[in-house]
Amino acid sequence: MSVEKKNIFLHDTNTSIPYVSRSTPVDKNYPQRENSKAHATFIEKKLNECYERSATQKQVAAIRYKEGVYLEFSSAAKHDLAIKSLENRTQGIRLLNVKSDEETGTIRATVYIPAGKESYFIKKIEAYSSEVTEKGIPKHNDLVRSIDDIRVAMLDSFWIGKPEDIPNEVAQWCEVWIRYDNLFLENALTNISECCRTLEIDIDHNKLIFPERIVHLIKANKSQLSNLISCCEYITEFRRAPEPTSFFDTLYGVEQQEWAEELLNRTEFMDSNSSICLLDTGLNNSHPLISPAIKNINTVQAVNDSWGTTDHMGHGTEMAGIALYHNLKDKLLDHNRLVINHKIESVKILPPKGENPIELYGAITEQAVALAEISNPSADRTLCMAVTSPYYNTEDGSPTSWSAAVDSITSGANENGEKRLFFISAGNVFPAELANNDYPDSSILHGVENPGQSWNAVTVGAIANDIQISDSSYKHFHPVADVGQLSPYSSTSVTWSNKWPIKPEILLDGGNMATNNSDYTECEDLSLLTTYHKHLVRPFSTTWGTSSATAQASWMAAQIYAEYPGIWPETVRALLVHSARWTQSMHRQFCKEDTKTKGRKLLLRTCGYGVPDLSKAIQCVDNSVNLIIQGELQPFTKKHMDEMHLHNIPWPKGVLQSLGETKAIIRATLSYFIEPGPGEVGWKDKYRYPSCSLRFDVINSNETLDDFKKRVNIKMRGDDRKDSGDGSSRDWYLGVGNRDVGSIHSDFCEDLAVNLCDANYVAVYPVIGWWRERSHLGKYNEKVRYALVLSIETPEVEVDLYTPIITKIETTQIIEITIPK
Repeated sequence: MSVEKKNIFLHDTNTSIPYVSRSTPVDKNYPQRENSKAHATFIEKKLNECYERSATQKQVAAIRYKEGVYLEFSSAAKHDLAIKSLENRTQGIRLLNVKSDEETGTIRATVYIPAGKESYFIKKIEAYSSEVTEKGIPKHNDLVRSIDDIRVAMLDSFWIGKPEDIPNEVAQWCEVWIRYDNLFLENALTNISECCRTLEIDIDHNKLIFPERIVHLIKANKSQLSNLISCCEYITEFRRAPEPTSFFDTLYGVEQQEWAEELLNRTEFMDSNSSICLLDTGLNNSHPLISPAIKNINTVQAVNDSWGTTDHMGHGTEMAGIALYHNLKDKLLDHNRLVINHKIESVKILPPKGENPIELYGAITEQAVALAEISNPSADRTLCMAVTSPYYNTEDGSPTSWSAAVDSITSGANENGEKRLFFISAGNVFPAELANNDYPDSSILHGVENPGQSWNAVTVGAIANDIQISDSSYKHFHPVADVGQLSPYSSTSVTWSNKWPIKPEILLDGGNMATNNSDYTECEDLSLLTTYHKHLVRPFSTTWGTSSATAQASWMAAQIYAEYPGIWPETVRALLVHSARWTQSMHRQFCKEDTKTKGRKLLLRTCGYGVPDLSKAIQCVDNSVNLIIQGELQPFTKKHMDEMHLHNIPWPKGVLQSLGETKAIIRATLSYFIEPGPGEVGWKDKYRYPSCSLRFDVINSNETLDDFKKRVNIKMRGDDRKDSGDGSSRDWYLGVGNRDVGSIHSDFCEDLAVNLCDANYVAVYPVIGWWRERSHLGKYNEKVRYALVLSIETPEVEVDLYTPIITKIETTQIIEITIPK
């Protein structure tokens, strides 16, 4: 599209300020023990019984037994467990996983105790029984009183997921998560390999490496998993390996070969550094509408050479048609010249039908991205993957090995910090599901699929745009959703825990379902036209669901890359989310009670931030201006917070004052990539999943700059740490309780234009993460990049916000945009 007024990239707006975070005391709900001596006696007895049982198991074991012991500590019902106190790295005592049992209200933690350290907890229990602190409280009070039971850890202690998914006597592919220290990585790998060989367990050669965790794929039955616990001292958890969904039932459309030829004759394929890489079923690179957009044959690849690169099922070629043309039907009907300003790449990650073994898909995804970058290293690449798995998924939105691998890829955690832009489909609700649950409950109950839990990737859901059915074979059918509503194919994160990211973040066209009020089905008239992999038979096919929506999102990102070469991936993501809006139909559907805790929360968890608008994301207009800041912040030192950034924003004060009481909207979006710290260890305290998090705030019209600094930064409060200034936060539409999850935060508030004159300071500040809490990993002095997008939008009145801003800053910052790598 033609861009008249480019987005404004600001430079030198930042002042770095030493930062101390506002403390938020968390009350621990530990049980009161009326008789500490009796409780100590009980817990010590349980602990000794565990040691005796472990010793007996070693004596009768037919295999070489590990040296230490695995124990499971349990809390009292509806009480907390002192998780941090269950680990002591210097003693070799390691916390392996933490699980909450919703039925019993208990928390269970699995702990490894090495040989020779059995007395560690016994000494603490004895001290609790016989010694008190200066305040008269028993020593180690929180730890010991929080423990309600101890047992030798069994297979269920290590199993993450539904108990019914544990393999029976038939071996199944499972993930085994093992712990490691940097100095003993090879020891852990050797140990798991030797144990698997002894137990005749198949182990896949692929592996995923995260901070303190390695994931391997093994094929084992229940007995073998139990024996693996007995002989391997590095186990932390088991999970069922995900199986990707099949998308490969082709939908038929009656199209003419001449359409493709006519479109091709009026299309110009530009040489561009912007590229979309499809991780899918391959690509038919001879399709006449696709081949001109392929840079060279080396950019069409497969993870396994024996699979071939061609599209054996059609899904990859269908994705390519959307990723290249966005709306192919409109392009066919429009007789104007068409310019394609990005390239298409493909890495096949699924083997041909009939040869579909369970894979460690996080490792497969890593390999696919590496292949794409080797073949075309300088591309501004958009990664697009519409392969997901609903099976053996986490139900609360917590990370999986696959989603964590995507977070590692996007953040460059294992590759010198090279950042990447990644789009993932949310996963589809299938028509049969609507027979049991009415729409839209069917979407509410179908959680976003693996690896859509990724914090850094943009997870894409679907909106319904088509309602016209003309095919006579659907004579008694009507569309399920109305125009602008959530597509019935789209999955959501409504059932997730509130602490996990908002998913999907954006919605794009995914088509609609048809129903006769008893049956539900796909329908060609309600689907998107795209390219067919057997183009000699016919050039076109149709597609639907979150796959087509993800391809459209990738197309939008490629346009932004083409317009702003070298722009950060974090910034592209921010612009798309920043441009997104909910339709009125979505508001009516999910926001019946317009409050932060109910309707707005439901709207956010079903529809994300809404439907992105490329024209809003890629350019400014007179009455709506995008200001972009790309910055880098050091959040921590070894034991403390380090800095926050305070940005001075050049809003046109005179113009806003002249508008007086005209309503205007200020919108802010903050985007950054976290490094993952996966593993089922409670994800709090030092076991947090993100390396660090960031937050934003905007100065309010009722506070001075000093008041604003005091409100967000305790360091600015001087001797009186309770002096938070005289102002207050703006009345944001979503609020911090909804937006401050994940690694992208977007919100807006409506106010009088005159009150936005003083919204000229924005703070970006850090939140604790494992970079600081796990200081032994040496990452506490790392820096995090971020993109901040700000805009003020006024109603459709004769107002020019753009020109006054231009006059405030150097022309080179606008026209010759320099984007630091």
